[in-house]
Amino acid sequence: MNAASHGAAPDGHDTHAHEAPHGSLPGYLIGFFLSVILTAIPFWLVMAHVFKSPTLTAFIVMGFAGVQIVVHMIYFLHMTPQAEGGWNLLALIFTLVLVTIALSGSLWVMDHLNVNMMPTSATTAGGMDMGSPASAQDSRTMP
Repeated sequence: MNAASHGAAPDGHDTHAHEAPHGSLPGYLIGFFLSVILTAIPFWLVMAHVFKSPTLTAFIVMGFAGVQIVVHMIYFLHMTPQAEGGWNLLALIFTLVLVTIALSGSLWVMDHLNVNMMPTSATTAGGMDMGSPASAQDSRTMP
């Protein structure tokens, strides 16, 4: 085996092109502090009951989680459009589309199964609602 077959030039230097960005201490520190801030703010929102609506709080916390995922991908995983010719980012987008389709489809199917298959406790097998006053009157007036 010669040196050229292993990616080394005849003078001993590595000829592999490293396109992916490598992290630096300032980059890691920025990512760390952004992660701490993006964790502390939702924690404070939940613990201090800043919003009266739990649903609004949950959506805001999920928004912060999405931003934190992006921070981790950029500062720690170095997933930028320039990294590896954009293939990492393209694979990530494809994965997110597939996960979104699978999750939304699963939730849709479970919701329809719940609506169409689960009887309520007030409904009888005959389809008559025994809990309403109208059905009680109908049963009293029948011969």
